[in-house]
Amino acid sequence: MLSRSGRPLAQALFGPIAKVFIRAGITADQVTIAGTVLTSALALTLIPTNHLILGPWLILAAVIFDNLDGQIARRTGTSSAWGAFLDSTMDRIADGALFLAVGMWAWQYADDSLRAWTLAGTALAMWLGSVVPYARARAESIGAEANVGLAERADRLAVILIVLFLTGLGLGQWWITAGVWLLSLGAAITIVQRIIVVAQQKK
Repeated sequence: MLSRSGRPLAQALFGPIAKVFIRAGITADQVTIAGTVLTSALALTLIPTNHLILGPWLILAAVIFDNLDGQIARRTGTSSAWGAFLDSTMDRIADGALFLAVGMWAWQYADDSLRAWTLAGTALAMWLGSVVPYARARAESIGAEANVGLAERADRLAVILIVLFLTGLGLGQWWITAGVWLLSLGAAITIVQRIIVVAQQKK
């Protein structure tokens, strides 16, 4: 939901930055790759070392930076199937790194009463979350549309970063446990929504 509703705001806020990048000769592909490397590196270094206050903010900044690739591509007329493929692939890498980092944190720092639940929820969220974009891509490959769902990528990122930050503030580790299970449920619902939408179009 945030992916769709937040796009106009992102264009308004970061359009000027995209113009600066274009003047500097920075391409959309370069931003895509750099954003993925930066997001993954921050997640895998800060979250497993229990930097749960600074970490989410820096990761958010990296994710916002990664948003610039689409704006650069549209403004320079370089949007292409290749760019869409690269962006989607890099997003999966960054998402996987973030949830892997959460799992690493849980293994080291989660209370004994929450560790197993947090690890299981994180694994489930990563698994089901990976199916959400696949369902949309597969739908598009057969000429259908599946741009619906309760929990798209932006929603998942927002939830996990918020619960990490709240835990870092000392408000309880259960925030992360609840967050990953909420994401698992949201991803499962989104998968079902996309299956139903495609069935209505193609059955």
